[in-house]
Parts: sequence; C-alpha cells; structure tokens
Amino acid sequence: MSEPKFCFLVPIYNHHRTIEATVEKLLSYAVPIIIVDDGSNEETKKVLFQLAERFASEVLLHTLPENSGKGGACLEGFRVASEQGYTHALQIDADGQHDSADIPQFLELAKQRPEALISGHPQYDDSMPTARRIGRKITHFWVHIETLSMSVKDTMCGFRVYPLAATTELMDKVNIGTRMDFDIEIMVRLYWRGVPVLFIPTKVIYPEQGQSHFRAFKDNVKISWLHTRLFFGMLPRAPMLLARRFKS
Repeated sequence: MSEPKFCFLVPIYNHHRTIEATVEKLLSYAVPIIIVDDGSNEETKKVLFQLAERFASEVLLHTLPENSGKGGACLEGFRVASEQGYTHALQIDADGQHDSADIPQFLELAKQRPEALISGHPQYDDSMPTARRIGRKITHFWVHIETLSMSVKDTMCGFRVYPLAATTELMDKVNIGTRMDFDIEIMVRLYWRGVPVLFIPTKVIYPEQGQSHFRAFKDNVKISWLHTRLFFGMLPRAPMLLARRFKS
C-alpha cells in the first residue's frame, strides 16, 4: 500500500474562543487542515474566515448552511477529504479537549496499520463531570455486547484517524447518526465490517470554560435508541463476530 495521505478534520460549532489555538497547534505538524463549520454563529464565522484567509495554503474551510450535529459535520468532512485525495483523516475537536501532543503517535500507527481505525483511549482527570463518566460506562457495557468483544475499549472519543476508503464505503451503505450517537455508531459498524480498531491512551480534559453541545435528555434518548438498534443488528452477525474473536 502506498504512503497514507493525511489531513486533519476539525468540525466546529460556535467554538470561536478555542479554534485559533487549536489550528495553531495543528499547523506545526505540516498536515493540511479541513475545518467544517457546522452552521456556526456569526462570531465564529468571522474567526474562521480570518483563519482561512491567514493560512490559505494550509486550511480549507467548508461551511454547512445549518447545524447538522457533530456527526453530520464529520461525515461531510470525510466526503470533502476523500474528494481532495486524502486517504486518512485525523479528526480532532475544536474545543481543546484533545491533547495535540499525541498526534505523532496517531499518525505513526496509522502508517503502520493504514487499514485500521485508530482511536484515542481517553485518560480523564478530575475535570470530567460525574454524569458523563457514568454515561460512558453504560455505553461501554453495551458496546462490548454489540461487538461481542472487549477489545473495543472506547467508542465515545472523537480523537481518531479514519481510513477514508472504508469509512466512505460504509457511509454509502448505511445512514450513520449525525449527533452524539455518531462516534459510537461509526466505530461499531466499522468493526462489524472487519476494520481493525486500535487504541492509543490519550489525555482528555474538560476545560473550565468549555462549551459542551451535549443535550442531556435528547442525546441520552438518541444514544439509548442507538444501542437498541445496534443490539438487534449484532444478533445476525453474532456467528461472524464470535468466529472473528476466536480466530484472533
């Protein structure tokens, strides 16, 4: 396989306070940056326009007409990245939660295993809200059932390197969730399709003045419905998943 061609993918919705610092950290890696503006407010659009103008050779700004959710922005970004000729997209959040110092590890592992989905395995500090910690444990329990595997360590971290060929092929065949259900669903479905999922420990923080777009009631209902669908989707795949587990 030829050398992977990487890009950064940064979905953003109203994170005007943190996006400049995020972009400046990414620029040091000499990897093109695709920013997908998910229908942000005018204040954010102004900052994004200035960044795209200032770093015209490094930053491609793609704007969605209205908010479609983090997943919707990522799915659109995968299409854009693939059309631009990239083979892999490293998705990182715009709010500063992810540790950009770990990027070389992600890129190096993706070079070694270009067929794999590379994901962060979050190492949280005390800044993580208790409710979010409990919610993650519940999701991990269900994902282990849906994949019939304990090897899928975390499905909610958005710090990932996506192999674009496998990802866009999945997108062509399945409607993936576009909001907080996105990270979980796309990883489980890629795993179902035989894409290896590898993990790198990475520090994740909840900034003191961070802006979360998690909608407690709506998103928890959406995630619960997702797990119901994935559970029943797992049942006809169980023989294949079990065979794959024992083979490995």
